[in-house]
Amino acid sequence: MGRGGIRLAADVWGEASSPPLVLLHGGGQTRHAWARTGSRLAALGWQVIAPDLRGHGASGWSADGDYDLELFADDVRALVADLDDQPVLLGASLGGLSSLLAAGEAPHAAIRALVLVDVAHRPDPRGFRRIVEFMRGHPNGFADLGEAAAAVSAHLSHRPRPDGPDGMRHNLRRQGDRWVWHWDPRMLDSFEGRMDPPGMAERLLDAARRAGVPILLVRGGNSDVVREEVAEQFCDLVPRARRVDVTGAGHMVAGDRNERFIDAVLPFLEETG
Repeated sequence: MGRGGIRLAADVWGEASSPPLVLLHGGGQTRHAWARTGSRLAALGWQVIAPDLRGHGASGWSADGDYDLELFADDVRALVADLDDQPVLLGASLGGLSSLLAAGEAPHAAIRALVLVDVAHRPDPRGFRRIVEFMRGHPNGFADLGEAAAAVSAHLSHRPRPDGPDGMRHNLRRQGDRWVWHWDPRMLDSFEGRMDPPGMAERLLDAARRAGVPILLVRGGNSDVVREEVAEQFCDLVPRARRVDVTGAGHMVAGDRNERFIDAVLPFLEETG
């Protein structure tokens, strides 16, 4: 359960006796974004928990349409408090921001380490805007899964096209005779105000310094959201942070290059496990 008793759906892989690793997806995704990653890391000795964030997938929606970053951070705190052991948090984009604030601002979530996937203290406005424009597109949904798959392939043109559209079912829900995205469209108003508001970069850097845990920043080598100089600055200003780039990956690092992503994070996870 998250803040206010909101129900959070999750997938779990691995043994309950293994050290916990919480995977938090990006905005507009669902827990299924971690399907290949979660099963692989569980096989390597972790208990992996991948929730749907509020307003996404099978989790509850905010009744009042509020999706302030504070709510996501409080949901992460609630998830961590329910675990028997301190987890590693691994968050992509929105999941990374939520994890960073949960760990670095009071009340501090008790974690052992933090992995930020293609998110730092200051996004590139062009890349951020491209994502929001895609999410705002197709407000009336799609006639079928193939139409949705074609839209995603056009947005992620660097990826090979999937063999078929069935994988899209996890990201869509039926609404009458249409398929629409499996997230609350009211979130977009909050997302657009989050691009780079005054003071946010300093707040995120302060949270990273106050988290008091090792931090790994995993940047997509071709990311248009986290510029290389921003990633370098983050690690220069946060004493316990270090960085690795995943070659051939854009903003959605694990989805673009899952095996390379796992290879990039494993040494860090092994140090903290």
